[in-house]
Formats: sequence, C-alpha cells, structure tokens
Amino acid sequence: MSKTDITIKDDNERPATKVKLRLDAMSDVGKKKKQPDDITVSDDDPTILHEDNHILVAVKPQNVPSQADATGDPDFLSQLKYYLVKKYNKPGNAYLGLLHRLDRPTGGVMVFAKTSKAAGRLSEQIRDGEFEKTYAAVVSGRPNRTGSVEHYLVKDEKTNTVTLAPASLEGAKLAKSNINILEEKNGLSLVSVQLLTGRTHQARVQLKALASPIVGDRRYGGDKYVPAPHLALWAYKLAFTHPVTGEALKFISLPPNDEFPWSEFDTDALVDLVRPIEKRRY
Repeated sequence: MSKTDITIKDDNERPATKVKLRLDAMSDVGKKKKQPDDITVSDDDPTILHEDNHILVAVKPQNVPSQADATGDPDFLSQLKYYLVKKYNKPGNAYLGLLHRLDRPTGGVMVFAKTSKAAGRLSEQIRDGEFEKTYAAVVSGRPNRTGSVEHYLVKDEKTNTVTLAPASLEGAKLAKSNINILEEKNGLSLVSVQLLTGRTHQARVQLKALASPIVGDRRYGGDKYVPAPHLALWAYKLAFTHPVTGEALKFISLPPNDEFPWSEFDTDALVDLVRPIEKRRY
C-alpha cells in the first residue's frame, strides 16, 4: 500500500509536525473468527498509520463499530487488541484505551492509548479542546452558511436520532463546527468540517440544518437524500500533542476516491487545506 510521510514545521518554530498521509486507507472487514476470550474480530490486519510505546493511530473502516455493541458485529477496538496480541505474542488480552469514537457508518483516523498515562493525558486534551478532529463530507447542494457554525442539539435515546433544539430546552447541548466548501460539482459539494465539540451525529445534523445533508445519509437526508454505497463522511485528520514526548502530530487519511461520491472530486484538496503557508522572505 502506498504511503507518503510529510514533515511540516510551523511558523512558531515548534518541533516538526509529522503528517502520515495514506492514500489507500480503505480496508474491508474479513471473515469472523472466535478468539480465546470469545470476542469476534476481523482476520484482516488493520491499517496502522503510527505506533509507538504509548499510542496507536489506525484507520477505522466504514460500517464497523468503534467498540463492541449489542449487535455483536466485529468491532474495531477488539480488532486492534487482537492485532497487538498477535504482533507481540502477548498472553491473554492487550490493554488499549478507547479515547473517542466514530459512528458506525463513518470511517477514518482514530487514536488509541497503549498505556493508562497516555490515556489520561489525551483525554485531558480532548476535554480542553486541544484535540483537533476534521472530517471530509460530500453533501447535497451547497451549505447555506460556512465558517463558524453553532446549533443546539438534543438526542432521542430511544431512536438514536439527534435534532435541533432551542438553547433553553432541557438536555440541549451546544454543537460548534468550522465548515469550509472546497469544491462544487454536479449539485454536490466537497466540504471539510472541523468539530469543535463532540456531539452525537454532529456533522450530519449540522449539515442537514444548513440545507445540505450528507450524501448517503438515510437517517438525515430527508427529501434531499442522495443514494451512495456508503455514508460520505470520513474522519480524515487528527491533530494532537503526543502524550509523552510533547510533539505536535497530524495524521491524515484521505477518503476512498474510487467510489461515488468521492470519485467526483479532487480529494487532494483536503491535504492542501492543512499545509501551512510558507513564510514570505524579503
């Protein structure tokens, strides 16, 4: 599989930022196999972008739960634990801390903690808003607002559905995102969504609220639903500080460009979006 490593140094002369760019980040869930602890996982090795003694950065395939749920389907956390057990010939189970989640239909970059110290420090970054999560999406039409977007959302636990709500409604939570349009074509738009909060179905509901639901989104597409093989939402970038070394890290995995609607666009624009402008020299 092709992989390009890019090193970026920012204008503040901090340690170089390592960008792991994987252009073929899709992986399929293979045959099920029972493990000694009775967890069902995939036989396929996961796509690993980075691994050291403290963290593991990997690409979750679409339509795979982030962790075990009531369906009993193969889940990503169990797959990664099994990967560690095989790689290091560990007896029993392997410790791996789940720090954040991606919805089942969403694929993309996730980071996991290999030690409790790393888990605590990364969780603190998430709480303090220092953990940057950016998604790519293809939407129907064009969002009627861009830049900083705020809504209040409320979740119906029975139906697992999220709707807009007035700020005064009990249980309503503020959702904040930065949304940019990168390209428009044939009635669709390629957008980037940086989540500043972590609400359930946040990107999906906010884009629907902007009159541009995500392609392939049966739940929130409404009368603008556009069919697609998968939900066109991909967590393509994570940026955070290494919990032990303090190094600023960025990891990028582009969405699969061999299927509709990603194939309609130049997804390399997502990479260009995060490259810093070089200092002008006089």
